[in-house]
Amino acid sequence: MPAARLSFGDILSESFGFFFNNLALFFHLVTIPWILSLLLRIAGDAIAADSLIVVLLEKAADVIPTVMFLVAWMRVTLLGPRQLDHPPGLRWSARETAFLVQLLRIAGITFLLLAAFTLTAGPIEPAALGQVPLDPEIARREALAAPLGTGFFISALLALRVSFSLAAIAVDVPFTPRQAWAASRGNGWPIIGVLFVIFFTSGIATIVAALVPLSLVQGLLGGSTGAAIIAWTIGTLVSYGGAALIATAQAVIFRRLTGWRSGAAFAAPTASSA
Repeated sequence: MPAARLSFGDILSESFGFFFNNLALFFHLVTIPWILSLLLRIAGDAIAADSLIVVLLEKAADVIPTVMFLVAWMRVTLLGPRQLDHPPGLRWSARETAFLVQLLRIAGITFLLLAAFTLTAGPIEPAALGQVPLDPEIARREALAAPLGTGFFISALLALRVSFSLAAIAVDVPFTPRQAWAASRGNGWPIIGVLFVIFFTSGIATIVAALVPLSLVQGLLGGSTGAAIIAWTIGTLVSYGGAALIATAQAVIFRRLTGWRSGAAFAAPTASSA
């Protein structure tokens, strides 16, 4: 296993460079998953737009097209576009199943804590936060949700550190989260920092990409379902762009930390080396 020290700037530069140099490939791969995610969003809104349970179920279902896209994008990042078995979104294979299982091993607790926090905190009207004294029901919900929020934050940081192991699964290399922890020894904070910055910036970009066209269309046509669909369409595409950047960074981190190369012998680190 080659020793490697990761550079925050180098990983960001390589990740953004690869993404923007392959925008045509991105649009080719994202089309079907993008449409599936948009249909799920429209269906969720049609069923019950204000139900937290429906929103969480929609997000859970949206993992399926997202996984299909991420597997394909990581494969083209590490292997090149000629190694794709099939366009993402057309069918589900054993590779996607292995990727989803790995994702749940890494971030399953994080997802559960986020869902529990959302359901516990519930909807809070911004105007209610300024009340003095604070509404007792809101105060009770915040007190119950606070430990869940703390747990979510800690588990998210741990998940980010080992999330680059997903790139190994995308190219059919067995690589457990424990082995990823061992391989990332001494590089934990650069990994977390890079992925956090991409998550944060892509989240802000997604919000802006959805709100700006929504405001423009509503200003021209008034409130309508069409305005919401336009906003969801653009916002979903931008969110997939953020997912591609994150997947690229994870693939770059995996390659740099492990020295993996297609066709070469690969020796995964053991937990004893951590």
